[in-house]
Amino acid sequence: MSRPILEVIALDARDAAAARAGGADRLELAGNMAAGGLTPSRETFAAVRAAVDLPVRVMLRASDGFAAGGPEALDALCEQARRLRAEGAEEFVLGFLDGTGGPDLAAIAALLDAVPGCRWTFHRAIDHCADRAALRSRLDGLPGLDTCLTAGSADGVTAGLDVLCAEAARTAAGEPGYLPRLMAGGGLALDHVPGLLGAGVTAFHIGGAARAGGWDAPVSPEAVRVWRELLDA
Repeated sequence: MSRPILEVIALDARDAAAARAGGADRLELAGNMAAGGLTPSRETFAAVRAAVDLPVRVMLRASDGFAAGGPEALDALCEQARRLRAEGAEEFVLGFLDGTGGPDLAAIAALLDAVPGCRWTFHRAIDHCADRAALRSRLDGLPGLDTCLTAGSADGVTAGLDVLCAEAARTAAGEPGYLPRLMAGGGLALDHVPGLLGAGVTAFHIGGAARAGGWDAPVSPEAVRVWRELLDA
């Protein structure tokens, strides 16, 4: 079995280089973490791509929360996605809910049309939806979807551990709707890792935990290395 994936949130090229030095396998590139992580600029992506050779998943999100916004906002986000794709981005992170708490399939389809053929993660919108199982069923088979980033609960991994373990088992069993790799993230702590590994979780996502001083501080290679060594142990 291949080693567990460690994905680290990077805000710029310095973060990207530090995450790579610490042993990260993949980056999630985002901006404005005060709003939960929004789409970074094309220039930031280019600088990150020039700095490291790691896979980079670029956030597609225009505002805080999990609504795509109106037609103009969605059109603008699609244009950002096309520009990032033209710059060389090949992997993305996205996820939107509609007014009923279900997946906003129209918004998701519009973005997938803007970046055809790309792999992507459905992010923590799943932790805020009305029905997790129904959402997974409706996402089943969407082109390029290979990862689901979730804490198991809107309140974070501590509250969602049982859900994560149950969904990991369904992923391992190859159940419809559970084929994308389950990536645990959202308040993830080191003491969560042994139990999640034991349950079959194979991917882990950290943001603030990769920084010695919170979001105002850069990624710390030493902090990332602690996670890498624990996962490899």
